[in-house]
Amino acid sequence: MDSFIERLKNFRLIRKLVYALVGVFSYPGLVIFNKLSISGTENLHKLPRGNVLFVSNHQTYFADVITFLHIFCAVKWRKDNRLGVPYYLLNPFTDVYYVAAEETMKGSLISRLFTLAGALTVKRTWNPQSKEKRKGLDPSDTRKITRALKDNWVITFPQGTTKPFAPARKGTALIIKHNKPVVIPVVISGFWRAFNKKGLKLKKKGTLLSVRFKAPLELDYEASAEIIMDKIMDAIEQSRQFMMKGTAHEI
Repeated sequence: MDSFIERLKNFRLIRKLVYALVGVFSYPGLVIFNKLSISGTENLHKLPRGNVLFVSNHQTYFADVITFLHIFCAVKWRKDNRLGVPYYLLNPFTDVYYVAAEETMKGSLISRLFTLAGALTVKRTWNPQSKEKRKGLDPSDTRKITRALKDNWVITFPQGTTKPFAPARKGTALIIKHNKPVVIPVVISGFWRAFNKKGLKLKKKGTLLSVRFKAPLELDYEASAEIIMDKIMDAIEQSRQFMMKGTAHEI
């Protein structure tokens, strides 16, 4: 079953149908029942079609990613910092993948559907069920992300959890050092207030949802993984200095 889904998601028509279906059902929760504020999409205009890595803080399992996909599709239709009427779902932007925990994507039928939208499933470094702990990404996971980056945009959440100010996973830095992608930091807020943890049910209406795309990071790809991750955590406003200042959106 899983291998069948993996093959299906590589068909562009299947991806477009999934985008349209998910987009239609998710649009009201983002724009009608809540208020979506988007900024920085001008930083997306001149990006190459491949080897672009979006790094973001994480607040729900699916609502964050779904919102990114809406925005990318809208930008494709020359909409800046807004979604407007979602006619962009007629011909969505599908050259994008996102990194997600393998066990999350196997959790239900709907999560398997979201796999078709371009999930790159990876094994977590810490599995609370099996108590298994590993160092870094599995080599097969690394190859999977590298292949996706070659001709696509990839979204990843370096903390690997929806808990604010959680430490970053070094796997993101290793991917950056190996592939040398354009790295776009993204800061989101409000999603944890509006949606449940999975991001599929409304918890509170009238919430301000914010997505800010920053300019590409200037990185020294030869620097240590620790230095690269420190810079990324600052850029997505999840570092210790933001927690101490109380300026992050979770407070």
